Amino acid sequence: MYRILRIINRFNLGGPAYNVAYLTRFLAPEFQTMLAGGEKDDTEASSDFIFQRYGITPTVIPGMKRSILPYNDLMAYRKIKQLIKTFKPHIVHTHASKAGFLGRMAAFSCGVPVTVHTFHGHIFHSYFGSWQTSLYKNIEQYLASRTTALIALSEKQKEELLSINHIAPAHKFHVIPLGFDLDRFNTDQPVKRKQFRTRYGFAENEVVIGIIGRLVPVKNHDLFLEAFRKAKDKSGAPLRACIVGDGELRLHLADKCKALHLSYSMPENENPSADVVFTSWIKEVDIALAGLDIVALSSLNEGTPVSLIEAQAAGKPIVSTRTGGIENVVIPDVTALLSASNNMQALADNLYRLASDRQLRTALSAQGMKFVNERFNYKILVENTRKLYMELLERNKVAEG
Repeated sequence: MYRILRIINRFNLGGPAYNVAYLTRFLAPEFQTMLAGGEKDDTEASSDFIFQRYGITPTVIPGMKRSILPYNDLMAYRKIKQLIKTFKPHIVHTHASKAGFLGRMAAFSCGVPVTVHTFHGHIFHSYFGSWQTSLYKNIEQYLASRTTALIALSEKQKEELLSINHIAPAHKFHVIPLGFDLDRFNTDQPVKRKQFRTRYGFAENEVVIGIIGRLVPVKNHDLFLEAFRKAKDKSGAPLRACIVGDGELRLHLADKCKALHLSYSMPENENPSADVVFTSWIKEVDIALAGLDIVALSSLNEGTPVSLIEAQAAGKPIVSTRTGGIENVVIPDVTALLSASNNMQALADNLYRLASDRQLRTALSAQGMKFVNERFNYKILVENTRKLYMELLERNKVAEG
């Protein structure tokens, strides 16, 4: 049996949490996995219920946070080294940037035979200023030079990392898309739809456009609200928006609604007839998706947006900006309408077009369900990862035990 130490940035609700859970649970018994990661931020939903579902007890690394905090990061680094010395993994596999830095540095220091890193998106644009971005790129290039294998979630992400950011040579990269258990998104939909729309006051004749994710600058919710305002003014159909998620910009987005003359509802002060409904985090995202008619995304940068994979699995048509790995999780004009990043008018036109055309929504819905179920099943993720591990272990002559 081979031992894997798998390290994730933090245990917040999102695609990385689901994926490390599947890999931890379903690579057994051939691989024994210890799953470790940082604590979620206060504004984020917890992923604890995911690990409970699969009988996994993760190890929390105290001090490993999103922000760069030298003392905390040093403590987290020492904790990871301690885990390596105790568990003696054959492979250390890190997921996302903070875990990738601390986990790989610890693995290099301890002489772990094989190191693997998965890019769940990247931070090389739309996050920091030019000098910080350059610094992080240089750090990533150094880490990549010592890492056994790098995993990109899509061909487009690989191309960005390889040809645009020059992180590592081509032979180091392997493309393994995210995988999910998608069945729950297409079961009991009428019941879930009624439950969600009753809870938040959406009438059946209203077209509800939802956007799901953290309320942070890179997600560009301002653009979504501006485009929604334009589409609502133009549309003959009753149009409402639903913002699922939470984060540092919630109050700012409330002010943005006021500036756009959009009424809004907050969890602590509900308004059942509001133009824009803020729900905060919803653990049962399948229920939320059943209640929506269109799912939007307005991000400046994305790796592999999980919300769009789940939306298509639930049969929801997509309106999104064309950025990052978006085109690897949707089919333009077949499952989604895409527009240039930060182009408010184009996003508004696509929202209006889809909200006004039920037949188009139905067509995109059917194609989306077929596409994601063929490509993003968790069983494919597990098998592709298993094959890569065995290849790396054999190449580096690592024996079991």
